[in-house]
Amino acid sequence: MHFVLVHGAYHGAWCWDELRAELERGGHSSTAVDLPVEDPDAGAERYVDEVLQALPRGADAVVMVGHSLAGLTIPIAASRVRTAMTIYLCALLPVPGLSWDAQRAGFGTGFEPSEPAVEHEDGSASMPERAAIEVFFHDCPPDVALAAARRLRPQHWKITQELTPLRRWPAVRAAYILCTDDRMVSRDYGRRAARLQLGIDPIELPGGHSPFLSRPRELAQTLVLAASR
Repeated sequence: MHFVLVHGAYHGAWCWDELRAELERGGHSSTAVDLPVEDPDAGAERYVDEVLQALPRGADAVVMVGHSLAGLTIPIAASRVRTAMTIYLCALLPVPGLSWDAQRAGFGTGFEPSEPAVEHEDGSASMPERAAIEVFFHDCPPDVALAAARRLRPQHWKITQELTPLRRWPAVRAAYILCTDDRMVSRDYGRRAARLQLGIDPIELPGGHSPFLSRPRELAQTLVLAASR
């Protein structure tokens, strides 16, 4: 199987490195996409272009995995290229005809980090190291959490503000994976969105928002199992 891995807000393709190694040990290949999160003009269409351009030539039907904010991107990409499955990991899901912001989806957990995100004059936001560790990486080994927090980038928000280009859900199999101790995307949201929008019950894993760093082997096994069913 070939997995196409699409990161969430603030992150980059680097965040999948440990998971990719685990997938490779299991005999699977992968591509990690680097999205232009620092570009104020980049919305869903630009993100989708980056996903499609990253696909290896001659790849058969791929499994697209979208983490967090990437849940707004992968169903659009999956409708434009041969795709075996989409897997939403702790992800936000679009609603055709609405922007993400207009959904008022109530995805939060109520967790408040010790420092808020930093809002910049250009409309982007940054996550302070301490806040990133508390929200995204709290169950990772301390050295892994700190290294990841230091690699985060400013994030622009056109993708949440614009009307989603998704007109209808792609006719491919889907799975939704939620993490039971996620401090960013709540279990209630994950269950509700999976059932209402995808018509499925979610797969539940222990731990926080970033299982690709905190438990990459378990996540790799879960992805392969979900894609094999």
